[in-house]
Amino acid sequence: MNWRFAKQIRSRLTIWYITVLAIVLVVYVVLVFSFQYGFVHNQIFHDEVQDVVTVEGLLYFDKSGHLELEQSYFSHPQSHLLIDRLMEVRDPSGVILYKTPNLNGASLGGPVVPNEGSKSFNPRIVRMSDGTHISVISHVHTLKGKKLLIRLGYSLAPFRERMAQFLGLLLIALPIALVIAGLAGYQIAKRAFKPLEEMAQRAKLITARNLHDRLHIENPDDELGHMAAVLNELLNRLDEAFSQLHNFTGDAAHELRAPMAAIRTIGEVALRREEIGINDKESIASILEETARLDETIGGLLLLAKAESAQSAGPNTFSLVGVVNEVTEILDVLADEREIRLVTQINDTASLALTGDRSLIRSAVMNVIHNAIKFAPDGSVVTVVYRIAHDQGEQIELVVQDEGPGVDHSELDAIFGRFYTSPRKQTAANSGTGLGLSIVQLVVQRSGGQVFFDPNALVGARCVIRFPAHTRQENNIPV
Repeated sequence: MNWRFAKQIRSRLTIWYITVLAIVLVVYVVLVFSFQYGFVHNQIFHDEVQDVVTVEGLLYFDKSGHLELEQSYFSHPQSHLLIDRLMEVRDPSGVILYKTPNLNGASLGGPVVPNEGSKSFNPRIVRMSDGTHISVISHVHTLKGKKLLIRLGYSLAPFRERMAQFLGLLLIALPIALVIAGLAGYQIAKRAFKPLEEMAQRAKLITARNLHDRLHIENPDDELGHMAAVLNELLNRLDEAFSQLHNFTGDAAHELRAPMAAIRTIGEVALRREEIGINDKESIASILEETARLDETIGGLLLLAKAESAQSAGPNTFSLVGVVNEVTEILDVLADEREIRLVTQINDTASLALTGDRSLIRSAVMNVIHNAIKFAPDGSVVTVVYRIAHDQGEQIELVVQDEGPGVDHSELDAIFGRFYTSPRKQTAANSGTGLGLSIVQLVVQRSGGQVFFDPNALVGARCVIRFPAHTRQENNIPV
């Protein structure tokens, strides 16, 4: 048995349905068979009684005193009363006075039983010497002052043969009916659960980034519609909780900026005072250094909150070439200070653009290129390549390659985690707040793209950013 099939609710419902239906049908077959058997058997009894009454009117003693049965009553030979009945007539002492030829000399019921047929029609079933079961009616009849015990019987073999055929038909029809009912039940259950399957597929696509999406409610009055409504209410509460959490991060970072700026200003003013000793100045410088680091963290949190609240794939459509040129122009000064050569290669200027928040994407590109410069050794080369990739449809690809210590394979995923800083000695000196790459990943994913570090990079780190490409409308898309 396919265990996946057995685990499905509709499969279990079908099995339960077939089981219950089988029990009902078996009970129905037993009842129908019992009723039909009893009805026909009772009808045989009444026919036998009727035949005995008829026989009593046809018996007579001939001139020699032998008991005979009037045969001229019927117009056709095949209509004779006893053509397929068995009958014998005995006197009270048990002597057989008359016997039908089809008994072939055998006795119908053996010796006389005390009080047999004296009060009413006594039914019983006897077994002949050849094993045939006979339904026998006994009745005492008085003819010309003599008491006669009339026994009349029907063979039960034809009746039982018909009943066996009837039972066989019922048993053959039973599994056929169960198979048809099972297939119909499975299809009905599958159709009934189709809205549930559609809800599961839609719910699977809802993540923390699109909590505003809701399940479709086809019929709010049925059970599935009620469940979808309950799940939508749950999503509402989760969406509200996430929004509050995001707002708290942004609000807290915003509130911390003012006091941090005040501390930094006070420190810088105090550092300029000549009356302060060298030790105090070193302490104040350390405070300012930590303040700058904390200010950088607060800036990252603000940017993160802005990226989280930004709409996916919106609101601008623009060329990434212009963003790359802006960023490299700014960071070129930083690279020159360390004699790092910042090389930009625009390999494809096709009329393709990307959609997203331009300011956030600019910050993401700035982060990636800034990181490459930060970790690159002095006098090395940082290469920024822009091109159109065709691996999975048309995509805008930006590759930033440096000659630094690179990214360890064990950190390829963890490096995008919030506040993650590498424990490696080669990178520890230049580690920042650990928010930069998590912001980059969030911004890129919000724009429908992906970002990763190429595990096959032979030298340094090779960061790859891909955005879905859109056809660029000339004169409408800013660069």
